[in-house]
Amino acid sequence: MSIPSWHVEHWARLQARRQRDALPHALLLCGPQGLGKRDFLRRFVRGLLCQHPHEGDACGTCRSCLLFDAGTHPDYVALSYGLRKDGVQRQDIVVDQIRELSARLATASQFGGWQIASIDPADAMNHAAANALLKTLEEPATQTMLVLVADAPWRMPATIRSRCQRIDFQLPKQEVSLAWLQEAGVRDAEVALAAASGNPGLARLWAEQNALAKRQEVRKDLAALASGRGDAMAMGKRWLEDAPEQRLWFAAQAVADEMRARACAQSAPLSSALDGEGLAAWYEAANRTREALRGPLRGDLLLLELLGRWH
Repeated sequence: MSIPSWHVEHWARLQARRQRDALPHALLLCGPQGLGKRDFLRRFVRGLLCQHPHEGDACGTCRSCLLFDAGTHPDYVALSYGLRKDGVQRQDIVVDQIRELSARLATASQFGGWQIASIDPADAMNHAAANALLKTLEEPATQTMLVLVADAPWRMPATIRSRCQRIDFQLPKQEVSLAWLQEAGVRDAEVALAAASGNPGLARLWAEQNALAKRQEVRKDLAALASGRGDAMAMGKRWLEDAPEQRLWFAAQAVADEMRARACAQSAPLSSALDGEGLAAWYEAANRTREALRGPLRGDLLLLELLGRWH
């Protein structure tokens, strides 16, 4: 696949700053999941560490590139979710990880160039971790760079966001997305793009995962529940066992289609008994439930409560 066209402007601006020796000490790559932020991160960091870069891109053959590709470059550290003492993966990034990262950045570069660290997902830092990162952001060492990646930057403290040069990845125009999907060989590109609400990266991923069949299943489930033929408890259990967050995305989408159909005096696909206000409230509840599934509450109870409100 070629480099996505929606990366080109961001890349050009960053490389122009590099040419002027004016790169920031902290970058924040943010925007919806699926737009290639992490591919952009890898390309940028690899090129920044390369000993013989060309227009910002790595040569791929120097010692620095070989070490980076092997995951052993001494001047780059990638921070993500760590493990608890019992070996279970954490759901947040904690203060000890940030302190260790800051100590690493304070050491001299082994290649005599940049010292780079990435934090992904940066919006998973807990309060103490974010506070610990502030000092590093406020007092950066010479030729060090922090690159933060966040799908939901609003979860990060404003004090962190304000100290980073922000690069926002936004949804491209529909024709750009369709061309990219067709180049990638995605079948039913328009349907996939609609399912992903205009996000080409998610559309491609979901087409590969056959998620469009799951989307139809969700709509059939809601229609059955609306007609009194469905079992909310059994449905909630089935959703919980197979990509519940994605199913809730599709459920909210289906309800939005229901509201649009009614507004246009068309046949409503779900035949819900809820009135307009009830549909809007259920749409909001579906999105809240999707967020809540990331927390400590029991997923089965969250889904049962939501589906119980549908009929």
